[in-house]
Amino acid sequence: MSQAALRRSTPLPDAARLLGGPALTPMALIRAMVLAYEARGMDPSDALEQAQITPAQLKKPGASITATQMEVISGAAMRELDDEGLGCFARPLPWGSYGLLARASLSSPALGVALKRWCRHHGLLAPDATLTVEVNGEVASIAMRLHRDPGPMAELCAVSLLRNIHGLASWYVDSRVALLGAQFAYAAPRHAEAYAVLFDGPTRFDADHAAIHFDARYLSLPVRRNEAAMNQLLQRALPLTVRSFRRDRLLVQRVRQLLASRPQDAHNANDLAALLNTSPRTLHRQLKDEGASLQSLKDEVRRQLATELLLRSHKPIKQVAEAAGFLNEKSFIRAFKGWTGQSPGEWRGQ
Repeated sequence: MSQAALRRSTPLPDAARLLGGPALTPMALIRAMVLAYEARGMDPSDALEQAQITPAQLKKPGASITATQMEVISGAAMRELDDEGLGCFARPLPWGSYGLLARASLSSPALGVALKRWCRHHGLLAPDATLTVEVNGEVASIAMRLHRDPGPMAELCAVSLLRNIHGLASWYVDSRVALLGAQFAYAAPRHAEAYAVLFDGPTRFDADHAAIHFDARYLSLPVRRNEAAMNQLLQRALPLTVRSFRRDRLLVQRVRQLLASRPQDAHNANDLAALLNTSPRTLHRQLKDEGASLQSLKDEVRRQLATELLLRSHKPIKQVAEAAGFLNEKSFIRAFKGWTGQSPGEWRGQ
């Protein structure tokens, strides 16, 4: 099928959906795609028109586009260039390459195995970039180390590749894989604030290599997708690179861990959401999706901490209250009576 026929067979979003929503994706990424066209002696006008990006917008410093515009122009460019790497690597990755990588990892028993396979196979297609899954204590990372200077394509290469594997990881386990942060091997661009939207957590620039970081427990989650789901995904895979999954299958465990390890920093939803790099509203919604509530988790963890301290230490009630995450002794006593029907002193003296 010709490229023109392929475009005609693929329905495009209407203007309202293309331009609706916040324009947060840096135009600098699109300018890098245009460089890939120029390197091939090709004209990007049709792809830009599909995404409703005008020449004036393309040249405007600090401009940005919506996630849907990014999805449309990325898909058009990958097809027209027949390169899913968008000119980032020494040799093109023909259309369907990332589908083959995803399918090759589908039979993995857990996410960690799937990601290691994906990274190893990617190196066979693009040997100028090495991707590895690394674990340091409780933190896992997907690291990207380049073996040649990508020049002006550096940002597009790192951002698109890491967002692609992050989205695929979330898809494999049917769960939002919450990032703890990201790092990049180039200086902070003028649109550095956009990285807070592109990647969860703090972003560091001028690092030795690019990487994303997340809770290592995600690596143990089972791969939940099958061949039918894969076939459906490959019909329209690009949204994985720009859209997050709502469900987080580790969220309840992560909340419990924070409540237990940092009780003084997690008094309320605002404090806890900040530690998790999310908003209080999103935190409450995602906990509800997992059949839990913040209050029930706080009660569970605080009760466990308090009873252990009352049994195994001689700390005064006030210190027990503080260590369990309560703001004062009075609120602790009231909560403890609600749990046990007794005051902490009465319960300890049994």
